[in-house]
Amino acid sequence: MDNSNVALITKMVLETVEKQKSTENIGYIVPVGVSARHVHLTQEHVEVLFGPGYQLTKKKELMGGQYASNELVTIVGLKLRAIENVRILGPVRRKSQVEISATDAIRLGVKAPIRESGNTAGSAAIAVVGPKGALYLDEGCIIAKRHIHMSPKDAMAAGVHDGDTVSVKADNERGTVFNHVQIRVDDSFTLEMHIDTDEANAAKIATGDTVRIIR
Repeated sequence: MDNSNVALITKMVLETVEKQKSTENIGYIVPVGVSARHVHLTQEHVEVLFGPGYQLTKKKELMGGQYASNELVTIVGLKLRAIENVRILGPVRRKSQVEISATDAIRLGVKAPIRESGNTAGSAAIAVVGPKGALYLDEGCIIAKRHIHMSPKDAMAAGVHDGDTVSVKADNERGTVFNHVQIRVDDSFTLEMHIDTDEANAAKIATGDTVRIIR
């Protein structure tokens, strides 16, 4: 084989490789927010834990009108294993809910199912302890299903709809692909994928990193 043929073949191979890289990098880019364990409470339950008439106080604004409150509680599993300093997210909800990671579930000794936020029927029981009282939830402890918050504009640009399930990839040294990622669309949402601390640690992802939707 003469030098001209070698050069031509080399050029074709390099062009193919570059084309493959370009194809692999196609996808809608989404920033990541790592969600630590937290609690949502009804106003009634806020008062059980902090006293009559107590109102949550705002520490940090979050998307969709939510906020991280200054208030912290202790969550307790069925075997009396506890995790302290768990933050409450406001505003108050119609139903109380505790969101933890799979590692937290093992530590607490509870069988928390993977669920979309708000879907707590038949989920794990948990106790919540505050400075003025304690409450026991027959159900309400879940591992949050990973999801992406989007505005309608972002959803249109990404070619997805509310309730769709997609896969995303983290283009870092781990190269992790997350399947079964649910799309949530609302005018109040800022573009962000939410994963828990277990998922983030396994994939070497931190808040502010990005992933891309691959299908």
